[in-house]
Amino acid sequence: MSRSLKILVCLFGFYVGIPSVLCAQQEPDFGEVREEHVMIPMRDGKHLSAYLYFPPGEGPWSAIFEQRYGSLRGKSTREAAARMADHGFVVALINYRGTHLSEGKWVGYRAMQWGELRDGYDSCEWLAKQPWCTGRIGTFGSSQGGYAQNYLAVTQPPSLKCQYMTDTGLSLFHEGYRLGGTTRPERFKSMEAVCRNPEDQRELLREWFEHPHYDDYWKAEDCTLHFDKMNVPCFTVGSWYDFMNQGSIASFQGRNTQGGPNSRGQQYLLIGPWLHGRLNKGNRVGELVYPEQAAFDIESHMARWFSQYLNGEDRGFEDEPKVRYYVMGAVGEPDAPGHVWRTAENFPPEASSTPYYFRTDGQLQLTKSNQAKESTSYESDPFHPMKIPGTSFPGARDARPFEEQAEVLTFTSEVLTEPVEWTGRVLADIYLSSTARDTDLIVRVSDVYPDGRSILIVDYPWRVRYRDGFDHEVLMKPGEVYNVKFPVGWMSQIFNTGHRIRVTVASTGAPLYEPNPQTGKPLTIEFPQDAVKATNTIHHSSKYPSQIIAPVRNE
Repeated sequence: MSRSLKILVCLFGFYVGIPSVLCAQQEPDFGEVREEHVMIPMRDGKHLSAYLYFPPGEGPWSAIFEQRYGSLRGKSTREAAARMADHGFVVALINYRGTHLSEGKWVGYRAMQWGELRDGYDSCEWLAKQPWCTGRIGTFGSSQGGYAQNYLAVTQPPSLKCQYMTDTGLSLFHEGYRLGGTTRPERFKSMEAVCRNPEDQRELLREWFEHPHYDDYWKAEDCTLHFDKMNVPCFTVGSWYDFMNQGSIASFQGRNTQGGPNSRGQQYLLIGPWLHGRLNKGNRVGELVYPEQAAFDIESHMARWFSQYLNGEDRGFEDEPKVRYYVMGAVGEPDAPGHVWRTAENFPPEASSTPYYFRTDGQLQLTKSNQAKESTSYESDPFHPMKIPGTSFPGARDARPFEEQAEVLTFTSEVLTEPVEWTGRVLADIYLSSTARDTDLIVRVSDVYPDGRSILIVDYPWRVRYRDGFDHEVLMKPGEVYNVKFPVGWMSQIFNTGHRIRVTVASTGAPLYEPNPQTGKPLTIEFPQDAVKATNTIHHSSKYPSQIIAPVRNE
């Protein structure tokens, strides 16, 4: 990097909150790989900031690229790009428009989709036309870089030949900005830090709140409506301890069944016991240490993928199963069942939808109540919410600090006398009444160890006003009982003998889930002062049998 560019990066870093110490850190050693900064032209005359990593030797080479709004200047990010370039690809890291050094107005993901601006398409074709490129392009990336790849695939750039996604998403309403219908303005205010003009994010946030329901505005960011336009082979990596695993699995399923001829039958899915991320697919996860076989070397595998689908080398993918998933088990217990990789040609495997009923005194049973009236109540106070620290799903950790809080319910099975496997999607089917017109439900599933640890596997929030669909809201009448059904998450877990299964229910869990004001009024960016406290009641009688529906496998 030139001295003038370093100065520019450091000056700009001051405005977007990048610590100045990062600008003074020692430059990474890339060996023979060369790093170069370029500004890639878009169709409207704006330019996106990109860092290119060139392999040693003479080209031309195939190119792979990642799009993200996050910083591209972290040491680990740059070193990972250089390692991939060492495999014989030009690697391009590109910032979204309006972020960091990229020109234009920040509009979230919208400039990369299928509207007037197609920044992903233009980046792909610009790379393909460079004299050092073979014209064959692949893409990679996780989370934000996964969304970007799905949007790109819909636009069908002719030079795009394959993709490699990790912990990906498809619909920003369902998997991002409106998770389970909830709103998280404080979480997304922080995105001002990546913008050249922070007001762009403030304007975007106001725009989101003008569209509280799933309408045409949100459909314009929903890839699930356009699987038929996706037409390239893709390898997708998902993680069990990641709420975005729903996007990873749905992407594989949709591309494989609805995609174009180069998509159907050319989709691969791998799911392991990991948290959200890309270079974190080892065997140490949260507070757990899995067997070494749980680790996955994503970099070398990605290099194999691109060698075959970009460079025409036979790396054996046609002979591999389309699906591999890790069946989790108890850690630290010799001979515990699970801890195996299973293979399949599709996902999910067949399972028996088995209800586990909520019962009085916090019991979780396979038989429902025969009582006409049976329920459990708790308070939901948005001004004094229960606590779930941080902004990331705290999976693979002991959930007792949350479960032991006053307004949190737990329903726990008897000690298991034999192992039980759940593999598939867990659903909540809850009967709720409230003194408020709206509230949230947060449902969690944990594996309770003999020593009392409650290891969190999946959870999900749901805003009750959207119980009949995200395209409209239906508020509650205080005291009436409503049936609320929603997916809690995907999992593959064998609960060992001596363990117990626990389902946790609450209506607040901040700051991870920002509280619902519970008034039923239109939701606002700034939290309203007229928010109300509610008494929520979970019914588990013979007439209203609240339950969790588990995908039980008997193998």
